[in-house]
Amino acid sequence: MPDAYLALETGDVVEARARSPGRAQGELVFTTAYTGYEESLTDPSYEEQVLTFAYPLIGNYGVRTERFESDRVHPSSVVARELTDDVADWLAAEGVPAVDHVDTRDLVLDIREGGAMKVGIAAGPDATPEAAKEELADCPGMSDITDIGAQVSVTDPEHHPGSGPSVALVDCGAKGSIVDSLTARNAEVHVLPYDTTPAEVRDLDPDIVFVSNGPGDPENFEAAEHLVAELVGEYPFAGICLGQQVVANALGGSTEKMAFGHRGVNQPVRDLRTDKVVMTTQNHGYTVAEPGDLDVTQVNVNDDTPEGLESDELDVITRQYHPEAHPGPHDSLGFFDDVLDLAESRTPVSAD
Repeated sequence: MPDAYLALETGDVVEARARSPGRAQGELVFTTAYTGYEESLTDPSYEEQVLTFAYPLIGNYGVRTERFESDRVHPSSVVARELTDDVADWLAAEGVPAVDHVDTRDLVLDIREGGAMKVGIAAGPDATPEAAKEELADCPGMSDITDIGAQVSVTDPEHHPGSGPSVALVDCGAKGSIVDSLTARNAEVHVLPYDTTPAEVRDLDPDIVFVSNGPGDPENFEAAEHLVAELVGEYPFAGICLGQQVVANALGGSTEKMAFGHRGVNQPVRDLRTDKVVMTTQNHGYTVAEPGDLDVTQVNVNDDTPEGLESDELDVITRQYHPEAHPGPHDSLGFFDDVLDLAESRTPVSAD
């Protein structure tokens, strides 16, 4: 007998097996990654989402904290064909409802055909279809969660010393491996709250400002957008994922929600200058529709959405994918070298 239920926005109710009890709601999305489940589950970009794994077995190499991207699990719930006991026990300890024995092939096709959708989940001995439907009825859309940055950002600045360029990392939900990628190159990294003001950045006077990845609608990160608009030209800027979208919005561009997004470790990206294709790790449900004052330098091979934006005049470089590649291929790690090269070339603004 099933002891878990998923109520979909399509009206369907999917039966499942409870692996971690509880009730949850969120935007139902899928990832095609077949490794890196620890990194995916601790990626802040999955905040307020229900993560479905397309790969049938999740947990076949255990759970190790050194692979975590943050200090907690971020999806509101987890769906799989089969979860190992290691992963199920971890999610239960975190208080995150999880279900398996779901035909994730059908579920992924539903998402691909109908787009990312709201879902309500009830799991455990007292779960009923009606309880799942109650969660669905109360589920907000991603664009309606205006305070999502506060849920994933640091509340106080953090300092990671280094002998290289100084980086102000605006934390909109940054993965830990972004900080690691910068400090591994001897950068001094200041991790700042998502609502940091231009005055606070000027007091810090970094060599470059870096807007991180994060969850939700980029238009809800108004403070970060304002920071970019006011300080661009005064400081070089870099961005990853949500960071690219925020920078584009600040510089006269626009963003839009995708049907089901890009989530996985196998997304091909073509550089328009070299015609070289690299494989990338991605996790985003929004994309840049218009680049504004920036030039599109890289595109997704599958759908031509912008994957890289740059401006030599404004000293801006951004990527839609995750160059730090945890998990995933290491084809694009050189992005961090480009970021620090841009930081080192900065000419400080005169006090006069």
